[in-house]
Amino acid sequence: MFGTILKKKVSDEKLANVFVNGLFNSIDKGFPIVAEFINDDPVFVNSPDILKSNNYEFSLIIIVGNLSFLENSFHSDQVDRLKLIVYNKLAKAYEMPTNDFIILLKNYKSLICRLNRPSKNMIYAMSKGIFDKYALYDYQDEYFKRMQVPNPLFLKRMDEIVENFIWDWGAFLKKYRLD
Repeated sequence: MFGTILKKKVSDEKLANVFVNGLFNSIDKGFPIVAEFINDDPVFVNSPDILKSNNYEFSLIIIVGNLSFLENSFHSDQVDRLKLIVYNKLAKAYEMPTNDFIILLKNYKSLICRLNRPSKNMIYAMSKGIFDKYALYDYQDEYFKRMQVPNPLFLKRMDEIVENFIWDWGAFLKKYRLD
């Protein structure tokens, strides 16, 4: 009972700022490690040579995934309020009109869900999306290259990496509550 009373209140605006800044910080610091992991993964016959600065596709996939987990952590009215603020902040960061940015994210979400069908596991979908957006099919051995599917060993390792980029709402909500 006292745990709820003692939690710090945080506004939607403040939460959106922390969320967006946290995502960008983890992507900026983490993507060079991800690029190195992909380039050195043993499932690839040839290194994809992904540049450590080429995080555009990765960042959009991480954003889409985190926004989908947001829906599991808050009431729908809170999600709607937060998403609107987050979309505005992200659109500004990507120097796009908000509506165009929302469409871009919907297209990414549609792609990763389609790649992952019939599974509904968002982590796995994000890993498949990364594989597709960085066109890693042709760097695999002949069997997977011909089938145009990711090697499941790579996906399993990528899932473990992607999980590190998911916002921990449980830990956040233990300390804070929305105004």
